[in-house]
Amino acid sequence: MSAVREHVISDLRARISSLESPAVKKLGCLEFGVPEIDGVLPGGGLAYGALHEFAGGGAGTVDGAAAALFAAGIAARTKGPIVWCLTRPDLFFPALAQAGLHPDRVIFVESDKEEDVLVNMEEGLAHGGLGAVVGELVRLPMTASRRLQLAAERTGTLALVVRRWRRQTEANDFGQPTASTT
Repeated sequence: MSAVREHVISDLRARISSLESPAVKKLGCLEFGVPEIDGVLPGGGLAYGALHEFAGGGAGTVDGAAAALFAAGIAARTKGPIVWCLTRPDLFFPALAQAGLHPDRVIFVESDKEEDVLVNMEEGLAHGGLGAVVGELVRLPMTASRRLQLAAERTGTLALVVRRWRRQTEANDFGQPTASTT
């Protein structure tokens, strides 16, 4: 990387850091332990007290499962119970265990509507004392993501959103701005 580019990136990081909440800075990060990954994430890992978004990239079952297992592996590395909010109970428990997340640690909250998943996630984040709150969503509007981000900041809980689509047409808002940190 050129010296000019490094200086620009360093300057941008300093500006962003000055805008962040002091609570977020103190909470630290969950590192992956892989320098190539940690080196490109703000703070060197996934920030505690922040919202993080994952997607498998397609509408298929395999794509959704990959994103869910990735989130499960991250949640497994936190301390405390995990609240997992969803609209369709299709998680395969042995796969969660293989990702390191024992099903006994997980409290599943099933909802009929996506809006209720968002409400349940916000309630879980407001509770505090949890390792992580995971939510499976098709859409993540800016306002909803900002509410989740603020709730995560208040308690220091890791908020993970798994974007899962039943049909590819549901992915039309993917790529739109959200308040997710990553």
